[in-house]
Amino acid sequence: MVKEMTGQELDELVATGKKTVCDFFATWCGPCRMLSPVMEELSEEFPDTTFAKVDVDQNGDLAASLNVFSIPDVFVFENGEVKDHNLGYLPKEQMREFLKKNL
Repeated sequence: MVKEMTGQELDELVATGKKTVCDFFATWCGPCRMLSPVMEELSEEFPDTTFAKVDVDQNGDLAASLNVFSIPDVFVFENGEVKDHNLGYLPKEQMREFLKKNL
């Protein structure tokens, strides 16, 4: 399950050091809407990882601090740090490979 979070909630989660995948999105973004069900499905395949999504329009400060200027942008956090990120839509198989490489 992918949980929509505020920037503060994501900051608190990342600070715990847990493996976290976050999809930075906007409601008006077509590729973001295409990626959403992909991320929901993949969240079931990685049960030891927390999946989140953050609306960049409502959390601009966090997005800017991570240099998120285009969306969708999927970040992988581990040990409180950004491990990697993927900018743009990827089909499920390619997103699965990105996640496998980083989780």
